[in-house]
Amino acid sequence: MSTTDERSVFLRRESEARSYCRRFDAVFATASGSLLRDTAGRAYIDFLAGCAALNYGHNDPDMAAALIAHIQGNGIAMGLDLHTDAKRAFLDTFERDILRPRGLSHRVQFTGPTGTNAVEAAMKLARKVTGRHNVIAFTNGYHGVTLGALAATGSRYNRMGAPLSGVTRAPYDAYMGAHTDTADLLERMLDDPSSGVDLPAAILLETVQGEGGLNVASAGWVSHVAAIAKRHGALLIVDDVQAGCGRTGSFFSFEGMGVVPDLVALSKSISGFGLPMALVLVKPEHDRWLPAEHNGTFRGNTHAFVTARVAIEKYWRTPDFQTGTAQRAALVTQRLEQMSRLVPGSVLKGRGMMQGLDVGTGELAARICTECFAQGLVVETSGAHDQVVKILAPLNIPIELLTQGLDILHAATLAATAIDLLTAA
Repeated sequence: MSTTDERSVFLRRESEARSYCRRFDAVFATASGSLLRDTAGRAYIDFLAGCAALNYGHNDPDMAAALIAHIQGNGIAMGLDLHTDAKRAFLDTFERDILRPRGLSHRVQFTGPTGTNAVEAAMKLARKVTGRHNVIAFTNGYHGVTLGALAATGSRYNRMGAPLSGVTRAPYDAYMGAHTDTADLLERMLDDPSSGVDLPAAILLETVQGEGGLNVASAGWVSHVAAIAKRHGALLIVDDVQAGCGRTGSFFSFEGMGVVPDLVALSKSISGFGLPMALVLVKPEHDRWLPAEHNGTFRGNTHAFVTARVAIEKYWRTPDFQTGTAQRAALVTQRLEQMSRLVPGSVLKGRGMMQGLDVGTGELAARICTECFAQGLVVETSGAHDQVVKILAPLNIPIELLTQGLDILHAATLAATAIDLLTAA
């Protein structure tokens, strides 16, 4: 089959809403670990990892074996929110290996299977608990594209003029420059009864803004915002959909910041296998839902419970995985520092295995990513102008494969900047 024939049905029938496939114009067939293969058998190193939905790589063999055994044993496939042995096993493991070691007493609410639904549920619950409507969200935040979460999403492109309400935007950490503490500004606005900002039901934030361009909030800023929320009777919601499940180093991105959020939204890599699954962690005193008050047919994906349990047992029962992630993150930082010398004015961004290089323009970032793909590396962009080349490699990618991918990225950056130099000459 020719390349054109392979893609014709997508061009003929798939909506114009498709996005990733426009840059990575191949038909992928198989995947294992940190490698994708197309129908022609060509291998690609994966620095996208399902946009952080595949933190443990593709088709982990232990997760796959557990899932196959569950299916072959006629295990429950669709269980609404009924009690099932798969859900019990996940909750027992999550409690033992994640929540208790971190001193978290939160209950687990299973929402619809997407991150945006988890954010919707968290915002809705905060409004119910406080009796307020307003939610404070931040510049460059990304929380999903269903209407409630979309109201909190900063991107004008995603919002596209939809009539949205109930959210007040505040500047994120360092948005006004390094010498302005934007938390002070938020505090001043909430203290002033004539500021025009209604007291919020919640303050919603990402500690690292993934789609917003890998902007990193300092521990001091997050702690200050948490204190503001508490003083004004608002709940603190941390959106850990992309930054959670080890992506920033620790399981939760807010660990070590001295805060315990009232609500935490998780999705993407919580299933461990790329299966749809989302949840909200809720402090017990805020768990005021009535039965089915926030529901959905697919709240709780039983197959995802099976793989999520294995992921936690395999990767989070001991500190070894986190140590390995830190080693890989240090290598990424080192190589990005080298690449930054190729691009005048470029800036390293992010933390952990959620890092990238702000190269100044979306045009240059796109050229770099296009050249990478031609050389067998899948890597994407983020940021308000798509100007950040963002590395989201699997957390357990073999060092030699990570190095190979970074070599490709370095060469692509060199080639793309050489075009600018030639044009300028």
